[in-house]
Amino acid sequence: MRHPTTNPCAGSLRVRGYHSADNVYARACMSQLLDFIPIVVFVAVYFTAGILPATAALMAAVALQVVLYYMLRKPIGNELKLTFWVSMVFGGLTLYFRDETFIQWKPTIVNWAFAAALIGSQRFFGKNLLRSLLGAQLTLPEAVWNRLNSGWSLGFLLAGLANLYVAYQFSMDFWVSYKLFGGMALTITYLVITMVYLSRGGYLDDQPGLQPGLDSSADSDISASEKPSS
Repeated sequence: MRHPTTNPCAGSLRVRGYHSADNVYARACMSQLLDFIPIVVFVAVYFTAGILPATAALMAAVALQVVLYYMLRKPIGNELKLTFWVSMVFGGLTLYFRDETFIQWKPTIVNWAFAAALIGSQRFFGKNLLRSLLGAQLTLPEAVWNRLNSGWSLGFLLAGLANLYVAYQFSMDFWVSYKLFGGMALTITYLVITMVYLSRGGYLDDQPGLQPGLDSSADSDISASEKPSS
């Protein structure tokens, strides 16, 4: 997975004043906020009713998220599909066996699946998933796309390890709080590192069709399916 704004997703990220950087960043941020809703539900129910009701609430929230996408005729990205199925399987196992270990492994499984997809698609099929997702907004050299793909793969691997470390070394209350804040913080960190790397390398200069100084609020259609997630 900050610049002058205090709200991470409210304002535009000014990287050399280009609309493309604002657009990419806003899309990823909006997607992260949408994915954040089931986590908020999970945390709220946990601190009021316990881990098992929270797990059931998480499953219901993710299922509702998918239903809303269908009703709004929004495309359902692979990230949400993976999150849905992993939530259903590991959440179901948690409820059936009444063992919170399964739900604690869910974030790690999702993150490692993303890492495997990024690495595997490039290594075995010669396809860079990040370029597929962001290529319409950014024109970058092949070597840069490969570095970004490797960097985000490493980020997802580390996020999965961090989740397990917190789950096994700290209390359940701490892990639940980490689930609320840790994922968002890691994603924002990855995004900032990515944009700083592109900016310092001059890769955001002279992008085709860009107009300097436009604000990201000009984009009204931000799809939650266009971001790889942490």
